[in-house]
Amino acid sequence: MSAGGAFGGNRGLSPVPPEKGVFPLDHMHLCDQEKKDYINCLKSAGHKSENCRHLSKKYLECRMERNLMAKQDMSELGFAREATNEE
Repeated sequence: MSAGGAFGGNRGLSPVPPEKGVFPLDHMHLCDQEKKDYINCLKSAGHKSENCRHLSKKYLECRMERNLMAKQDMSELGFAREATNEE
């Protein structure tokens, strides 16, 4: 028999996280309000995500600020650079 770890993994080797797609869970609920705002927007917009992109961006920015995901330029995450017109 081999001396592998659970599920056939090798002991002593550090796991390597994926580059994108998986990131730490928000166990401390640091971005809960942003998440709730986005989910509520989706519900009221008939689950059309394009209507809630501004909240999706806000949620991702919150996660980056709190080191819950790697910091990246928002354009790399599908958000085009936009002029900030505060109304």
